[in-house]
Amino acid sequence: MIQMHSLLLIFVCFSTNKTIERYQKRQKDIHGISSKGEDMQDDVKEDAHSLAKKIESLEDSKRKLLGHGLEPCSIDDLLLLEKQLERSLSRIRARKNQVFTEQIKKLKEEERRLGEENANLREECGMRPRESTSTRQSDDERNMEVETELCIGPPERRCKLKP
Repeated sequence: MIQMHSLLLIFVCFSTNKTIERYQKRQKDIHGISSKGEDMQDDVKEDAHSLAKKIESLEDSKRKLLGHGLEPCSIDDLLLLEKQLERSLSRIRARKNQVFTEQIKKLKEEERRLGEENANLREECGMRPRESTSTRQSDDERNMEVETELCIGPPERRCKLKP
């Protein structure tokens, strides 16, 4: 019986010690999590503060680019702003030219494809093929007549003179 009692006492002590160790470990984990949470919260606050400064700087730059609030700017600041605007305009113009060039290229390809399709359809219908576009334009330019009428005087007289 004494031996059973001592075994029970050893088991209870061992079990209690394990429970206490687990409790202490959990407390450390909870404390660690809360300190990590505070660290993360501080990082988030710093990020928010830096982003707010960046936004304010960008808004100020935008106002200056739009021409508002330039009174306190120095000549150097204005020259820098002018160079920035010129660089932006040159990039915009280059992009616009690139887009137009691509559109022209696509339209010429479409024109070529439609010309081929038109020639195939004419061939299927038994019609003679059309002349090339450049030949037609030069012929049209040579055959184009312009009729002009020169009238001197107030407009009322011109209307009365015509039968």
